[in-house]
Amino acid sequence: MNLKIDKSWSLFLDRDGVINERLPDDYVKTWEEFRFINGSLEAIKILAQSFGIVVVVSNQQGVGKGLMSDPDLQQIHLRMQRTTTESGGRIDKVYYSPYLASEKHHTRKPRVGMGILARRDFSAISFKKSVMVGDSFGDVLFGKRLGMKTVFIGDRHFARQHPDLIDFVFPDLITFAKSIEML
Repeated sequence: MNLKIDKSWSLFLDRDGVINERLPDDYVKTWEEFRFINGSLEAIKILAQSFGIVVVVSNQQGVGKGLMSDPDLQQIHLRMQRTTTESGGRIDKVYYSPYLASEKHHTRKPRVGMGILARRDFSAISFKKSVMVGDSFGDVLFGKRLGMKTVFIGDRHFARQHPDLIDFVFPDLITFAKSIEML
């Protein structure tokens, strides 16, 4: 499948497990706990050269659970964006859903609210010319519900169980970024 990615395409990235290390049974609550996954900064630099719009869409129910405040989370995202920019990459905007899974809020993935907000903010976004990169079932379902191509970061075994949801599988973001010309 040849996608012919160019600046008319948009990239949607999940955060935890794609850009930064996921904390087992916990949430990244401070910048000090935030650790970029090896190669993710380089990957975002490469991807920002290919895609016209790069956004992050992230469920962050740690806010809803009271484990961190909204301003704390925004500070993490500002520093993530600043570090990405300093490394030659670009994240145009970060969208997050602070709601608990039990609330079933329209912005919480796999619901499509964050995608709709991104398209409202960036009129150039066409979901048919967008790629969603994530490491969970909810991420790829979000992408498919909006008509995006989906990239699953993780185990090929999981991907084989959901061939209707997952277009491509890579072990990490940097491998995807280096493969972008071959898609």
